[in-house]
Amino acid sequence: MNLRQYPLFFRTLINLRFIQIFYRIWYGVRPQALTHLRSDPQRTSYNVDWTALKPNAPFITYNWLVANEIARGRFLFLQKTADDSDKINWQAPGKGRLWRYNLHYFQYLFPHGGLASNIGLSLIRNWMDHNPFGTRDAWDPFPVSLRLVNWIKYLSVIPASDTDLRPIVRSAYMQTSWLERSIEYHLLGNHLFKNAKALLFAGLFFKSNDAQRWLSKGLRLLHHEIEEQILPDGGHFERSPMYHTMILEDCLDLLNVCQVLPNRALQKFSELLLTTAHNMINFIVALTHPDGNIALFNDSAFGIESPPSDLVSYYKNVTKENVPDLKNFDKSFAVTGYFIMTPRPCDRLLVDCGPIGPKYQSGHAHCDTLSFELSLKGRRVIVDSGCYHYEKSSMRQYNRGNAGHNTLTIDKQNQSEIWDVHRCARRARPLYAKLKTHSTGTIHFEGAHDGYHRLPGSPTHHRRIVWSGQICRIEDKVEGKGLHEIESRLHIHPSLSVVFKENEVSIQSDHEELLKISLGQGGCIQRREGWYCPEFGIKMRCPVLLTTHKSVSLPFKEVWILKISK
Repeated sequence: MNLRQYPLFFRTLINLRFIQIFYRIWYGVRPQALTHLRSDPQRTSYNVDWTALKPNAPFITYNWLVANEIARGRFLFLQKTADDSDKINWQAPGKGRLWRYNLHYFQYLFPHGGLASNIGLSLIRNWMDHNPFGTRDAWDPFPVSLRLVNWIKYLSVIPASDTDLRPIVRSAYMQTSWLERSIEYHLLGNHLFKNAKALLFAGLFFKSNDAQRWLSKGLRLLHHEIEEQILPDGGHFERSPMYHTMILEDCLDLLNVCQVLPNRALQKFSELLLTTAHNMINFIVALTHPDGNIALFNDSAFGIESPPSDLVSYYKNVTKENVPDLKNFDKSFAVTGYFIMTPRPCDRLLVDCGPIGPKYQSGHAHCDTLSFELSLKGRRVIVDSGCYHYEKSSMRQYNRGNAGHNTLTIDKQNQSEIWDVHRCARRARPLYAKLKTHSTGTIHFEGAHDGYHRLPGSPTHHRRIVWSGQICRIEDKVEGKGLHEIESRLHIHPSLSVVFKENEVSIQSDHEELLKISLGQGGCIQRREGWYCPEFGIKMRCPVLLTTHKSVSLPFKEVWILKISK
């Protein structure tokens, strides 16, 4: 960390909870003796309850996983394939940490149709042989949590003899003992949720005094985290559609195994899960574009978590309930901070005007306050730049910063002080946000944020979006004092053509015009090149429409006019 980052560091630190600071220090300095396992599975008396985790409905399988490739030891994560198909290198030199984490998750036990038991068990044994206790990455609490759940799911549904499974079960017991000592209180958020889910799965799978403690602790943590992490409108508190889908699948997994068990505490927990899943599925359906994929706000990307269609099917199978048809609706998720306009089934505009995340966990926050995405005729037109990777780079800063979003920038500063890979110091806060649909069919959104109050003159960005018939107006106003430089951007999907025609810009698909873009009060629209990263490891150049106003005196107004083709 260089000297210029120290102020950012301290402005980030003051937002953390004491428990995060305490455990970050404790896990770094605790005596080596305390890192040993709480229980020795070789000496502890325990049994396995093979019936405890029989799901009520089939678990989700993942269509993007290819069983034949996995059988050959070829793993494709984040658009990168393992170099050696003959021998698995679990340390994966040359790959990023997130790639190695995916290797250790063992999600690939569940391609469509499931992995054959002889192949799956062979992969698990190979991992055990090459990843002794404490191996870097492999034994980090987050991959341990995901791996435990995936192993236990797999062991519960495949045919195999006790002799074949005994060493694997012993390893899973040891991993749970280690996880119990390494709960990610220093991170909280979705990491803590994953830790708690793994403890509950292990608590049901094993039968011992340890298992009873794991089950009790997992239930206690999950009750608390659901209450804190799932907001009243059904959104996840990290405000990322991708992480929302992750936690939703976790809740459905938990409901799938808990609702059929006679335990009274689990039945009560199932009632909470049922309500939570209902609210969460409605939220993610609303945050889904007509193309069937999620919005790309706040570290979201396709192909990492289950798509909405799979989650809807899983929800129906587990709950025996239907999901409301939300093809033609306008919806406010005011607590989470998302607002959806849907004047026609194949057109959708989604606006982000909520907190960037919980105060103490802003690792997935982007500078997308008052940014929006737009789909027309079932295809994405104005897009978020997405998420390319979780590594320190200019691309990471582009995806997180103002430059990667369809919002307004003042004095070339980010609205929130994002820095490093997952850090944020001072952050933009919404001042107000509301959505209203009139009887005429006109839809209004209004919102504002204070992210630029730290600049001279305390600028405040207000945005009003009015969609009436074939016209959508994006009206920006900046209040405050002094002279400032103001920029505004619109990212256009890379598959579309951008044609400048006098004072208008035509956005076309295969020579079919989707809309025309102009400025309501005149001015110059420039074309720049930006980036669109719909999946980890994929970056595509895309057109960016830019307006620049240098040394303008506040207050300032600008209007984008979108004329939508019939």
